[in-house]
Amino acid sequence: MIWIKISTGGVGYYACIPHLENRKMNAHRLNNIHKIGSLLLLAGVFGISAVSAHCDAWDGPVVLEAREAFRAQDVTPTLKWIMPEHEAEIRLAFDKALAASEAGAAATDLAELWFLETLVRLHREGEGAPYTGLKPAGQIDSAVQLADEALEAGTANALAERISTAVRQQILELFKEANERQASADESEREGRHFVEAYVDYVHFVEEIHQLLQHGGHSH
Repeated sequence: MIWIKISTGGVGYYACIPHLENRKMNAHRLNNIHKIGSLLLLAGVFGISAVSAHCDAWDGPVVLEAREAFRAQDVTPTLKWIMPEHEAEIRLAFDKALAASEAGAAATDLAELWFLETLVRLHREGEGAPYTGLKPAGQIDSAVQLADEALEAGTANALAERISTAVRQQILELFKEANERQASADESEREGRHFVEAYVDYVHFVEEIHQLLQHGGHSH
């Protein structure tokens, strides 16, 4: 999977998109991903603040699966997290780490850490994102947690309901503000500007949703 940093109004998080074979997204696709993140943040769907990337966290899927693979001495499960051109490098790193681990417990810990950092670094490189080290556990945002829970449960009904409810509420709130401001928009320049500000927030939010519904589900 690919994790993209989304930020708006000083708040940011990472959102996931499928880890495609070529992993070369065009501008349209990337723009839609940013729109999704902005909408979720604007709607206050998950009430999140700045968090670390899911893929480079100690309790993220990349590290968890890599640790299991290291214990099982089988690199295969980790290969899906990297681009094909990095496969040889990861296989070599895995073999070197396993060989180093034979020197004892302390060496095993260091070898595993080196392999984990190598894997996550290459994973991030495939995303076109910098590697800034492994992040502490417990910082995965609630949006990602709910998405993962939906996959584990085999249904996204609760997740979809939460998002749709929050987006609906945001539309109603933005409409209410714009509608109320409209009534006094001609009373003064100050009131007129208040209306324009509310109108822009309302219309842009609706426009973003409409564009996502039209184009967000298609890859090109």
